[in-house]
Amino acid sequence: MNQNDAIVVMTTFDNADAANALARQIVENRLAACVQVLPPMTSTYRWQSKIETAQEYLALIKTRRDHWPALEQFIREHHPYETPEILAIPAVEISDRYQKWLVAETGD
Repeated sequence: MNQNDAIVVMTTFDNADAANALARQIVENRLAACVQVLPPMTSTYRWQSKIETAQEYLALIKTRRDHWPALEQFIREHHPYETPEILAIPAVEISDRYQKWLVAETGD
């Protein structure tokens, strides 16, 4: 894996229990090395022609680009939202030690 193969995937949840449960499943299935669930935040968005405001929990999922198809499918199948946010951002730079750990924890 070279440095440009690491990605951070983001998704949001309406409650911490759902976020933490899916985070654990993702790591157990080696789809990611780490998932961080951040404390509640306020999201404002348009849904079904209405502007909504809701409290959500953000999950930051650290994984490899080649895991994207399986991870995206897993999230879609297990996420409680009808249309979950599933957004990947490439890691422009990553430390060598963290990269080795990420590869080891996601299987090769």
